[in-house]
Amino acid sequence: MTETGVRAREVDVVVVGAGAVGENVADRASRTGLDVVVVEDELVGGECSYWACMPSKALLRPGQVLAAARRLPGAAEAVTGQLDSARVLARRTTFTHDWDDSSQVEWLDSAGLGLVRGRARLDGPRRVVVTGADGEVELSARHAVVLATGSVPVLPDVPGLALARPWTSREATSADTVPGRLVVLGGGVVGVEMAQAWARLGSTVTLLARSGLLSGQEEVAGRLVADALRADGVDVRFGAELAEVSRPTGEGEVTVTLADGSTIVADELLVATGRRPATEGVGLETVGLEDGGSLEVDDTGLVAGVEGRWLYAAGDVSGRVKLTHQGKYDARACGDAIAARAAGELGERAEPWSRYAATATHRAVPQVVFTDPEVAQVGLTAERAEREGLRTRVVDVDLASVAGASLLADGYTGAARMVVDEDRRVVVGVTFVGQDVAELLHSATVAVVGEVPLERLWHAVPSYPTVSEVWLRLLEAYGL
Repeated sequence: MTETGVRAREVDVVVVGAGAVGENVADRASRTGLDVVVVEDELVGGECSYWACMPSKALLRPGQVLAAARRLPGAAEAVTGQLDSARVLARRTTFTHDWDDSSQVEWLDSAGLGLVRGRARLDGPRRVVVTGADGEVELSARHAVVLATGSVPVLPDVPGLALARPWTSREATSADTVPGRLVVLGGGVVGVEMAQAWARLGSTVTLLARSGLLSGQEEVAGRLVADALRADGVDVRFGAELAEVSRPTGEGEVTVTLADGSTIVADELLVATGRRPATEGVGLETVGLEDGGSLEVDDTGLVAGVEGRWLYAAGDVSGRVKLTHQGKYDARACGDAIAARAAGELGERAEPWSRYAATATHRAVPQVVFTDPEVAQVGLTAERAEREGLRTRVVDVDLASVAGASLLADGYTGAARMVVDEDRRVVVGVTFVGQDVAELLHSATVAVVGEVPLERLWHAVPSYPTVSEVWLRLLEAYGL
């Protein structure tokens, strides 16, 4: 039920941003009867639905299936030819509904949530002004305003880069043709996923990274992914820095000049060097904060430095973990806290691990990198655990030694690492690298979040012959 022709309205909660995070905040806040309106100036469903999570994984999946078949004698002989790029791109587009948000709007309506189309700005305490095609709408919130505006790509300050109209993650996941030559700048998740996706679709890909791949993960993850990219024909270059980019007309060939004077000519340049919270232009200065500045939030999403406890933020804009599933988790806590405070059932502080506090975001964040091999990690890496002063023991197991892995693929390559807090004898971090390891991650997440003692974890018997038997091998290697 899109609001049109409304010039002023008072509601209980205004949520700015109708992506996955905003939808979750709105849904949870409205479940106790609060009147909630969502504001969106692009597509309802947001970045994840149309330009990130779903289309990127749709681009990756066909190549993973083909590669998996080629690792199995009998199946390999049945596989002929290469990927049909046109069919892959067409299937990708089905996941974005051809960039049409009608079904998402229908969901908002079914959940009893209002929608105002347009660009939102804070205009003082509890007030949001929305500028849209039908003019301005003024919304006043009785209880809360939630910023769920996400994040935006960051372009390095390189001469000629902005004028060259490089791809960001949006263009990389929505392109309707395969570029003949693609340069990818950045060795993070977006960089490695899109480098592999487009290489397997037929593009000649060069990946430029200042250091290794997937910084922040265990070292073995970046090493095995780099090996896989090279096996797919990707030219992976470490220590590469851009000096200049030239594309005089903003289209056609792009020339990338590196700091060592060498050049690369490509059809497209993807810049995947990070994102920043989208706080610029949302009116923070009208409530005593800095326009474009960072936000500090507690585990309920409440923004610090604003009087009256009415401004919240969730997802990428909050400056916390930039992952859709973790943003949705933060959003659920935020929405529940807003509803509880509106009902007088929750004070300023929420108890850790209660439904009102996103406690797990501090030390139990799961993440999957959907390359082939996949990287699945939760909790603390060995390096971070050491930085935080924990007395740890690190256990490594060759994932290929597990019977279930040998059934998945001949020549299976993988690794598993468990980081144990020795003082409490609980698992604080787990990393799996290998084909099809993503579905192993939730068991690790439960172990980390639940702080399951190792002696009790020993009694969680993995089924044979599955890759989950790696848990037995890790515990045996630990000494149980």
